[in-house]
Amino acid sequence: MAQVDWKKISHHHAALPAAELSANAATVLERRYLLKDRAGHPAEGPDEMFRRVANNVASAESGHHLRQTMADAFYGLMRSMVFLPNSPTLMNAGRPLQQLAACFVLPIEDSMESIFETLKAAALIHQTGGGTGFSFSRLRPRGDLVHTSMGQASGPVSFMRVYNEATRAISQGGFRRGANIAILRADHPDVREFIACKEAEGALENFNISVAVTDEFMQAVESGGEVALVNPRDDEVWQRTSAAQLWHEIVQRAWNNGEPGLLFLDRTNSDNPTPAVGPIESTNPCGEQPLLPWEACNLGSINLARFVADGAINNQHLTSTVHLAVRFLDNAIDVSRYPLPEIGRVVWDNRKIGLGIMGWADALIALGLAYDSPEALSLAEQVMSLITREAHRASEALALERGAFGNFADSTFARQGLPPRRNATCTTIAPTGTLSLLASCSAGIEPLYSVAHERHVLGGERLLELQAEFEQMAVARGLDRAALADRLSANSPREIAELPDDVRRVFVTAHDIPAENHVRMQAAFQRHVDNAVSKTINLPASATVDEVDKAYRLAWRLGCKGITIYRDKSRASQVLVRSNGRPMICPDCVDLGATEICPECGAVLNVESACNLCPSCGYSKC
Repeated sequence: MAQVDWKKISHHHAALPAAELSANAATVLERRYLLKDRAGHPAEGPDEMFRRVANNVASAESGHHLRQTMADAFYGLMRSMVFLPNSPTLMNAGRPLQQLAACFVLPIEDSMESIFETLKAAALIHQTGGGTGFSFSRLRPRGDLVHTSMGQASGPVSFMRVYNEATRAISQGGFRRGANIAILRADHPDVREFIACKEAEGALENFNISVAVTDEFMQAVESGGEVALVNPRDDEVWQRTSAAQLWHEIVQRAWNNGEPGLLFLDRTNSDNPTPAVGPIESTNPCGEQPLLPWEACNLGSINLARFVADGAINNQHLTSTVHLAVRFLDNAIDVSRYPLPEIGRVVWDNRKIGLGIMGWADALIALGLAYDSPEALSLAEQVMSLITREAHRASEALALERGAFGNFADSTFARQGLPPRRNATCTTIAPTGTLSLLASCSAGIEPLYSVAHERHVLGGERLLELQAEFEQMAVARGLDRAALADRLSANSPREIAELPDDVRRVFVTAHDIPAENHVRMQAAFQRHVDNAVSKTINLPASATVDEVDKAYRLAWRLGCKGITIYRDKSRASQVLVRSNGRPMICPDCVDLGATEICPECGAVLNVESACNLCPSCGYSKC
C-alpha cells in the first residue's frame, strides 16, 4: 500500500520562503498572468495571483480545514518557485474561464463535418490558452475521389492551411496566440507535400509539423527497403517508394529549417496505458504529451535548481515536492472547466497529469557537472527515476483516498497486477519557456544557450549580463567580470583559454554539445518518463545533413518518442537580430509568435513563449 504523509508534506511546503522575482519575471507576470481591471491595469500582484491559484486548486479538497491546509501548501509550493503549473492554470484558475489544461489532442476523421467540427473545437480551446495537436493521417490524399460531389479531394495540407488561418484569427483569451502541431504518417500518399509545406519562410506559422514513423518504416530505411503509400480511405496502395529516399527528404527539410520533426509511433504506443480505449496518433504542440483523441493534460514542472544543497540533490525534499505536486495536478483536473463535454469525459476517465522538471542545466552547474558528461547522463536517470517512482506512489495514495482513474480496469497496469492509480500517466518533460523565466532558471532539460547576452533597455542603453551562476563564480574567483562579459557575449567559455579548466568544462553551452550528446540526454530522461520529453537538438550552422540523419536515427535506436532539431542560422529572420554575435533583448519587442522555434537558439516557443523575448537565449524580433 502506498503511504504518503500529506499533513507533514503540506506543513513543510507552506513554510517555504518566497523566492525573489526577477525584473523579467515581474514584467511577464504583469503582461500575461495577472488579473486586470477594465482599464487593463493589474488588479492583483504576484502574491495575490499565486494565492488565487492555490485557493482555487485546493477547492477540490473535502472539508474546510483540509482545503485551507492544502491552499497554504500549494501557495508555498509555487511562491517558493520550487514548482509551477502550466500557464493556463496560472492564467485561468479562479477566473471565469477556469480552463487549466495546456495540452489537447483532437480527432480529424475523413469527412467535411469532422474537419470543421474539429476546427471549431480547436478555436474554443485556443480561446482558453490551450494548444492543440492533430493527426491528419485519416484524411484521403490529394486527387482522391469525393463521391458526394464526384470531385477531387484537396488533401491534408490544404486543410492545415485552413486551420492555420483560423488560428491566426483567434486570440487565446487575450493572452497568447494559438499553437498547433500537425502529424502525418510516413505511409500517407501526401507525405512529400507535407514535409515540404513549411519550406517557405513564415509558411503555416501557427503549426509545428512532425512525420509519424513506425519501426517497420525505420527498419526499411536501414535495410534499403520500400514503403507502401496507402490511401487511408480504402487501404489501397497508391505508390511504393524507397524508404531511404523518403527518409533523406525528411532529413534534408529538417536540416533546411528545423522541420519536420519525427514522432516514433510504436515507441509512443508501447507506453500507452489504455490501448483498449484506442491508439495514440498525435501529441500536444511541443511533442512532450502524447494523447488520445479528445484528451487533455495538466502539466507542471519542478525547479530542480532549488534542490541542490551541499553538493548533492536533496532527495528528501524532492520526494515530498513530487508528492504535493501530483496532488496539485490531480486537483486541477477536478476544478478545471473543459471547453467541450467530450474532452471532460476522456480526461476524467484517464486523469493524465504530466509532472516534469526545469532548471536542469543550473542544477548541473551547481553540482560541478558538465552537461555533456557521463556523470550528467547518469544523474539524469537517477533523478527522473526518483521523480517518476514517487509520482506513481503519490498517485497510488490518491487512488486509495479518491479512487482510481475510470479506465484503470482495462489498463495495462491492471493487466500487470499493479496497484490502482489515480492517474493514467504522471510524468512529462515540457519546454517550460515562460515558467523557467518566472522561476529564473534554465528551461526544461536544455543546456544553457549562452553565458552572457546583451540587453537593450529603454533609452537605447545596452547592458551586458552574465548568467547568474557564472557571475557568482567570477566574483568568487576575482575574475574580470566586465572583460569576460564582453568576450562571452560572442563566445562559449570553452573558447576562452584563460578561463580555469573546471569553469570551461562546467559552463558548456548548447552549440558546444555534439548532437549525439543532446540525443543521449533526451533518451536518458525518456527512459524514466511516462509520457514524452520536449528537447531541441541544437546544431551549429556548420552541421551537415548527415549529422541530422545520425541524430534522427539515434533518437529512434535509443527509444525516444520523438525528436526536434534546429540548425543555427537556418531561418532567415535570425540575421535581423544579431550584432557581433550577440543575442539582443528589447523590453518592448513584438510577439515572437506562438508556434515558432526560436531562430537564435532553437528553443520551442509555442505555448510557453513570452511576448517579448525567447526565455532560453534572449532572442527578440524587433
